[in-house]
Amino acid sequence: MKTSNQISKGISIIFFILFGISQTQAQVTFKPGIRAGANFSHFTKGSGYYSDPYDSNYYNREYVNFSNKTDFYIGFYGALKLSKFYTLQPEIDYSAQGSEYTSPANRNGNLNVDYLSFEVMNKFTFGEMFNIHFGPTLDFVVSKDFDTDANVDMAFVLGAGVKFTPNFGIEARVKKGIIPVIDFDNNHTNVVFSLGGTYTFDIK
Repeated sequence: MKTSNQISKGISIIFFILFGISQTQAQVTFKPGIRAGANFSHFTKGSGYYSDPYDSNYYNREYVNFSNKTDFYIGFYGALKLSKFYTLQPEIDYSAQGSEYTSPANRNGNLNVDYLSFEVMNKFTFGEMFNIHFGPTLDFVVSKDFDTDANVDMAFVLGAGVKFTPNFGIEARVKKGIIPVIDFDNNHTNVVFSLGGTYTFDIK
């Protein structure tokens, strides 16, 4: 009798484990999507303060002010929903970045650098609409108009989004790079604020 009870308990445990696995698998979905919007980017102060990037004489450089440059981003993502609350979202984006600058001599202009970004977002959903997401990104330079040996950037992204329909939403993000983007100073790194929309496709 004791052995029979143990067998029954064992069968019950196996049943609940298999039921739980099947339910978890039933919740897993994959949906592709597109994202696009505006970038507001600038370079950080850096250890050398704000040196004019177009002054060839290091000792005569004028101090300049870096400010936000407005540009765009566009990309694709795959939303792998692993549970009701968590989605793993790899992304590939084209991100136009850089910085505006102003010197005391009233030389104004843009420093442009564009990246192909590979991101892995960890998205946590609250309710049906709101989400927060964060993760690392590896950015490869595809275009630039100033001298730099930095052909790659590593950065971290933090963002929040709202879905108005199952397909359409908006999101805001901040991305902070950790690799210097300008050669002659040690710590001029990328900062990007972005705002845009997302569209997730329904697939069967």
